[in-house]
Amino acid sequence: MTATRRLAAILAADVAGYSRLMGEDEEGTHERLKAHHRELIDPKIGEHSGRIVKTTGDGVLAEFASVVDAVRCATEWQRVMLDREAGMPEDRRIRFRVGINLGDVIVEDGDIFGDGVNVAARLEALAEPGGICISRTVRDQIRDKLAYAFEDLGDQSVKNITRPVRVYALRPEAMGEPPVSRVPRVAMRRRRGAIIATSAAVMGALAISGGAWWF
Repeated sequence: MTATRRLAAILAADVAGYSRLMGEDEEGTHERLKAHHRELIDPKIGEHSGRIVKTTGDGVLAEFASVVDAVRCATEWQRVMLDREAGMPEDRRIRFRVGINLGDVIVEDGDIFGDGVNVAARLEALAEPGGICISRTVRDQIRDKLAYAFEDLGDQSVKNITRPVRVYALRPEAMGEPPVSRVPRVAMRRRRGAIIATSAAVMGALAISGGAWWF
């Protein structure tokens, strides 16, 4: 199959401390992870129009046509994971780290390659267990659409990437409730102007009618 190129939002995820968890309870960890994939992760990716490229033990690589869909998918998935693992002891909980990048990728035989994928993998490695890290390009795309409290971690030098990567992190404690979509600033200004104009018109009409009544 001939290789092609396309722009994609790439999501890379893995389980924090997977080797330790498997060493302490191999069968239990394996079964719980399979259940998380079957009941949450795989359906959630599909729900947001994503495609699972591959799974590798504890890892997941997926692509999305929309950056907004990729970030929504990851945050919803991470929030639900908090509830699903709440009954486990702290040191036995399965927690995913997620990295999301927007970049040009090479597509061949259903797999994806290139710097766009590599950056997503490096972002995942920087994320806290239960958290998400995104690149500046992702942040620029979602900043007026999703009201998540991403923290600017500045430029980070990451392995095998020649240029520094600007990183933004969403920590587990900042997940909170699902955010509402932001109204773009231009629309807000127009709405505010319309409200002011309407209020002025109403006040003017009241003044005129009031004056006519008095006279």
